[in-house]
Amino acid sequence: MAEQIAALPLHWDKKGQVQVLMVTSRDTGRWVMPKGWEMDGKKPWRAAEIEALEEAGAQGYIGSEQIGSYSYDKILDDGTALPCTVRVYPMIVEKLKRRWKERKQRKRRWFTPSAAAKRVHEPELSALLLGLKAKHKPHKQPIIRDLLKT
Repeated sequence: MAEQIAALPLHWDKKGQVQVLMVTSRDTGRWVMPKGWEMDGKKPWRAAEIEALEEAGAQGYIGSEQIGSYSYDKILDDGTALPCTVRVYPMIVEKLKRRWKERKQRKRRWFTPSAAAKRVHEPELSALLLGLKAKHKPHKQPIIRDLLKT
């Protein structure tokens, strides 16, 4: 099984509700989190931070502890499916760049956790997103709370 890393970009709107930044995939156009392969010489969360910048233009604070993981089949160029596990690192977004590397290949949009969960295809990712709903107080989760202190 191949391993990938992803950033879960978060911010709170004017009403204090948590929101999740999603991007469209380049091949199918469905909504996904910024993700990719680990990078030589980089910690996994730093690689996730780079993916968030390249794919979504998001800058902020990334956590060094994963908030969860999910599995999916990555369809390769030759049509074969490669089973992947994706480790997810939370990121508090401070700024969205107007110009970023993949802006011509992807769309980005903020969603409530429930709306994001409905748009993803992976059940484990959907469950992770639903765990961020307001009643679960995501800012009280230790990993996210520690990020907010930075």
